[in-house]
Amino acid sequence: MSTLTFDAMGLNPALLTALKTSGYVTPTPIQQKAIPDVMAGKDLLGIAQTGTGKTAAFALPILHRLAENRVPPRPRTTRALILSPTRELATQIGESFKAYGQHLGFRVAVIFGGVKYGAQERALQQGLDVLVAAPGRLLDHIQQKNLDLSTCEIFVLDEADQMLDLGFIKPIRQIVSRIPAKRQNLFFSATMPSEIGKLAGELLKDPVKVQVTPQSTTVERINQSVIWVEQGKKRALLTEMFSDPEYKRCLVFTKTKHGADKVAAYLEAGGVEAGAIHGNKSQPQRERTLEAFKKGKLRVLVATDIAARGIDVDGVSHVVNFELPHVPESYVHRIGRTARAGKDGSAVSFVAGDEMKLLRDIEKVTRQKIPAVDRRNDKQLAQLDASIMASGVGKKATLPEREGGDRNAGGRGRRNPHRDGVRPEGGGQPHRQRKGQRAEARPTPERVFDPMAKERARERPRVVNNDPRDAAPAKPEGQIKRRPRRRPSNGGKGYAARA
Repeated sequence: MSTLTFDAMGLNPALLTALKTSGYVTPTPIQQKAIPDVMAGKDLLGIAQTGTGKTAAFALPILHRLAENRVPPRPRTTRALILSPTRELATQIGESFKAYGQHLGFRVAVIFGGVKYGAQERALQQGLDVLVAAPGRLLDHIQQKNLDLSTCEIFVLDEADQMLDLGFIKPIRQIVSRIPAKRQNLFFSATMPSEIGKLAGELLKDPVKVQVTPQSTTVERINQSVIWVEQGKKRALLTEMFSDPEYKRCLVFTKTKHGADKVAAYLEAGGVEAGAIHGNKSQPQRERTLEAFKKGKLRVLVATDIAARGIDVDGVSHVVNFELPHVPESYVHRIGRTARAGKDGSAVSFVAGDEMKLLRDIEKVTRQKIPAVDRRNDKQLAQLDASIMASGVGKKATLPEREGGDRNAGGRGRRNPHRDGVRPEGGGQPHRQRKGQRAEARPTPERVFDPMAKERARERPRVVNNDPRDAAPAKPEGQIKRRPRRRPSNGGKGYAARA
């Protein structure tokens, strides 16, 4: 099995030509074990780490089977369906199918959310041989009757464990219920939690289990290390690390979307080319940022766990865990972005005091102890952080810099074209005036506290119709009697109703 080559597997000659063009000669262990069984039409449960060639392990035999029984797809149908948890991973799988099947002329489309429906609807109307989709947008097209899965022959669930982590279990069951029972099922995952085993038992029929590495282990070529650092000094440490030229192309992972933006802005202020990618970014923004990272225009890409399995970039030298993930298995997927295709890589994790439990959980799942290294000089980090923060990174824009004027214009911080007054030092509001005119400030009268003001008001004569002759002396306070208000006893209907 170890000497098995693509030629010996009996793949379609067009696929072999595409593989030679791409420079692939020897299959990886997961490919050696999975491709023959998938070509035979068997259900398969494949467990392998990220970066071991899982995509080719199911893409090549699927294209081979479709070429053996070539049938023109009917409109609004597909012969093979591959589900992916993220947009980036779906795009990567679609590109692999197009690259491997470039000499076969198959119709391949990728569908996910965040983009308009028009191009996706047109692709579905023509009929597809291979459809790669994210569950949410796929269900939308099914409900709008743009897609019929009654002719689907092959169903692939890639990164099944992350599908469950993202809460896609219900959409998966809805999609599977629309596919014919007579089909080939392929499950691929980097880890094998109990939930995946339960789902596999429901959907797979006498599957062949292929496992090339122990569950939840990390690639041996990755040099892992831990740096103990306080939470408030992580950004300064990260910026200082990029003074080392060995950090050529790096991925930095954070737990939150807002945190990813803050880290990227901090690195930019420190002179490091960086960009952020996460779920709040639009699809065009994500694609542009990822493309700039691939071309080397960005030295650092800051991402959240949602993109941990969808980023396939050659030559990632380092993966930095700015914050440890809450799910230990996510650590395996994060550091799997480096040391791909047999290359070496490094993974560095910043660990603060409140992340000790997360580190112990990771070491328990991966069954290894991650060595710790000495952190950088605290004084140097403090000086670097002070210099970067002095540049204004992370601070809100002052009101005079905001679009629309300063705080003193109009009194609300936004410039009104019909009002251009100035607030005086003593307070008060500017006068309203016509457009193009400038009003002078109206001073606010000074108020003096007078404790006897009420008493004098009682003694002041009341004036009727502004005529002093009609003035009547005010009654002394002791003679003022107020009749208490009585509540009617007829159910609240009032005195008139009672009368």
